[in-house]
Amino acid sequence: MARRRYQEPVPKKHGKHWTIVVMEDYLQDGQPKRRQKRIRLAPLETKWRTVLRLRDEKIKPLNQGMLAWGSATDFNTFVQQTYIPSEMPLLAKTTQQRYRGVLEKYLLPRFGKCILRDLTPSALQQYFSVGMAATNPTLRWESKDKIRDVLASVLKRAWRKYGLLERNPMEAIELPPDKIGRRINMPYLTPEQFDLLVNAMPEPYATMVYVAIYTGLRISELVALRWQDVGADSIAVEQRFCRGDWSRPKSRASNAAIAVDRHVVERIHRLKSLTVAVRAGRGAVRHYRVVKPDGPHPELVFQSVRDGKPMRDNNVLTRFLKPVARKLGLDFANWRCLRTSRATWMVEAGANPKDVQGQMRHADVLTTLRFYAMQVPESQRRAMDVTSKMAAGRIANAREVLRADAGDGYVN
Repeated sequence: MARRRYQEPVPKKHGKHWTIVVMEDYLQDGQPKRRQKRIRLAPLETKWRTVLRLRDEKIKPLNQGMLAWGSATDFNTFVQQTYIPSEMPLLAKTTQQRYRGVLEKYLLPRFGKCILRDLTPSALQQYFSVGMAATNPTLRWESKDKIRDVLASVLKRAWRKYGLLERNPMEAIELPPDKIGRRINMPYLTPEQFDLLVNAMPEPYATMVYVAIYTGLRISELVALRWQDVGADSIAVEQRFCRGDWSRPKSRASNAAIAVDRHVVERIHRLKSLTVAVRAGRGAVRHYRVVKPDGPHPELVFQSVRDGKPMRDNNVLTRFLKPVARKLGLDFANWRCLRTSRATWMVEAGANPKDVQGQMRHADVLTTLRFYAMQVPESQRRAMDVTSKMAAGRIANAREVLRADAGDGYVN
């Protein structure tokens, strides 16, 4: 993009009007371009002095730098022509689906016709403080936070990557406080509930649940697990697969090896000898090997029963995990619940928080303690008992010392 120049075009006759030709900046396929644009000023019968005044008014914003190149692009054009085709493919597929939903339902209807330079911090803060509640009164705080994240992502790229804005106007935007206090209390399975669940599920899905809860692997990492990643007493997380999308682990901390019990490794290798029966209609039953060495993906530990392809987490969840969990009264059970249960069990067993963080592969131990390691009533009661005994013992010792110092005059 060439440097912006001072413009002072001479008005010329064009048809029945005075017009000027200026250079206009715009985006095409995410790249800045420049083209000529003809602007109509006034009818031919207009006095020349008035025509010049109108000319000056039209080009003043350009010459004063009030219109940075591309800043006159509207929000919808940038999203449809640049952000969705060029930036969204860089995100995980599940994230892309959430972002598209937020853009289509909330952001494009509200900001689609707004040009980027009009999305100032004050205008955006007013929307999040007042406008959003007026148009969507039942929207929960978590949904508002997601809308803020998506809008910040779009405007951040418009600013930093494409230079369409002088700054990201979303940097200081705050959400109104939630009117209802919400405890961060993610559901988890007790060991007894887990045992009932895994024994009620068919293979290989029971082993998936077994490995998930004893390793803390995310479901996307579990379905991408390869035989070469399974060691004698460890598992290496090298890749993830989510609904057709292969990618690296979620973060640098996630790309790591974790320790596992030998019984977990033994259960994984047990899959090689299993054969499962699947109904084929009209009373027919077909038998499939759980691990197919001659299948399309023989390197995968967990393969689709029928064709050996990578498993889809949502299919396993809705067809096998959820139905069995409902029958057992565990409606809350899902893949995230299994991961949370692992962290909770470790904390309940007295594991060091840093060891729990390493097992969960979080970059920050606060994430582990705040969102995954749930405080269970049993451990709270034990903690209170230990604390009470400690306090009682120290109080008793202090009283003995005072009694010895004061003699018989000490009053208990």
